[in-house]
Amino acid sequence: MNHQTFRSRQKSIEINGIIDESLTVAYTDVGKGDPVLLLHGIPTWSYLFHEIIEPLSERYRVIAPDLIGYGYSDRRDRFDRSIAVQADVIERFLAELDIESAHFVAHDIGGGVALILADRVPKLVRSMVLSNSVAYDSWPVDEMLTLGHPRNAKMKPEEMKELLEKAFEFGLSRPERLTDEFREGVMAPYLDPEGIVSLVRNASSLNTNHTTPLTDRLSRMSQPTRLLWGVDDRWQPVSTAERLIRDMPHAELHPIKNCSHWVPQDAPEDFTALTLDLLNQF
Repeated sequence: MNHQTFRSRQKSIEINGIIDESLTVAYTDVGKGDPVLLLHGIPTWSYLFHEIIEPLSERYRVIAPDLIGYGYSDRRDRFDRSIAVQADVIERFLAELDIESAHFVAHDIGGGVALILADRVPKLVRSMVLSNSVAYDSWPVDEMLTLGHPRNAKMKPEEMKELLEKAFEFGLSRPERLTDEFREGVMAPYLDPEGIVSLVRNASSLNTNHTTPLTDRLSRMSQPTRLLWGVDDRWQPVSTAERLIRDMPHAELHPIKNCSHWVPQDAPEDFTALTLDLLNQF
């Protein structure tokens, strides 16, 4: 699915209580059944899951929001974009949809959001699939630290495009998965002036202090958790996953070979099959 079609299917909802006015969240909501929430990372948006949503929606209600500051959700300079606040927004977002619990499928910083909520509101998080997730002090990576400098808010579109193109070189292992459709889709929200500023603000918000406090509480998380990890990832190495399975009593690791950071794009069949295998146990 190209990004224009994906975007045309998105809905929007207003979320109150985060700042002094409402925030707009763009999201996909398809299928019927138990709710499955897909959370993307940086520098992507919910389009990361464009090949995953359809097969999951054959059995489940699949909900894929753009985190605030990302994709086509609110991008104004009015709010904190940290994963702690993202967790606040997602909690309110699910409440607005009258969802009391969901299975969380989360990538990169989306995984950090899932872990925060699994600790804070255990009943909200029924199970977790974490894919090359941030955890401990494994982040932010050097590229995001560089991007987050305020001067980059003045980047020209061609400069941002060049930066994102370099990320694609490391984010995927399988050359055939680096399609024009994926490249253009991921970059689309971030090549206009508002999108450039927003992505820079997103990068500047990344803070390891929002995951390190969870370290001593991981052992208390009772949610069945499956770690789908691309073993070629240099940003969130598989050693992080190996540490998580030692600390989380209900976690299991499924390393995926010849696969890097963006697992839903690099290995969509494996990602879908292993996710469904966990979900179908409920």
